Amino acid sequence: MVRFENVGMRYGHGSEVLQDISFELERGSFHFLTGPSGAGKSSLLKLLYLARRPSRGLITLFGQDISTAKRSELSALRRRIGVVFQDFRLFEHMTAVENAALPLIIAGGEPDKIRDHVEELLCWVGLEGRMDARPSTLSGGEKQRLAIARAVINRPDLLLADEPTGNVDPEMGQRLIHLFLELNKLGTTTVIATHDTSIVTSVKVPELRLHNGALEIIGGGMASSQAPNQNERQS
Repeated sequence: MVRFENVGMRYGHGSEVLQDISFELERGSFHFLTGPSGAGKSSLLKLLYLARRPSRGLITLFGQDISTAKRSELSALRRRIGVVFQDFRLFEHMTAVENAALPLIIAGGEPDKIRDHVEELLCWVGLEGRMDARPSTLSGGEKQRLAIARAVINRPDLLLADEPTGNVDPEMGQRLIHLFLELNKLGTTTVIATHDTSIVTSVKVPELRLHNGALEIIGGGMASSQAPNQNERQS
């Protein structure tokens, strides 16, 4: 599904914020992306959802080398990725239903079926009473839940979330993680960037841990051959 080989990334002429990053994500895997502030988590996510290109190294996504991909091919790849941004990126002139439905509308879905599907998902994330509300009237937590609903509505092949539980209470945070896990069971490869250690410890999946721009894979399961085994982790 995803392969990074000796990837480096810098902004402008500055020093590299990511250095010699190499890992693989198997189809259907689930990983947390962890590390302190400034470690490069958001930069790595930008590479994964094709907002940036690496300064060096090779990235293969869905079997496609992105360095040689045409613009039309990159657009097709992006449509297979769902992203939950920290700043939500909701459309202020649209209602909650319209925001969440946008990926399905772009994909050409039938309006009646779209409405039913969207309303069901918005109820699941606790927005049943806010269907026709516009983003400016929603709380931070409600905006977060709406952004998550929009990202998962079309069951993307790859789901990326940047601090998706940062603006909700612990109970809702666990509920949202459950939603990600259920989607993952349907085959969606999932990467969640988080500072919430309680969530990381409660869900036994591998970690992609960044520190000073370098990557370490913690835990077993569906990761690259660089991942240490369980005995190494305990030591």
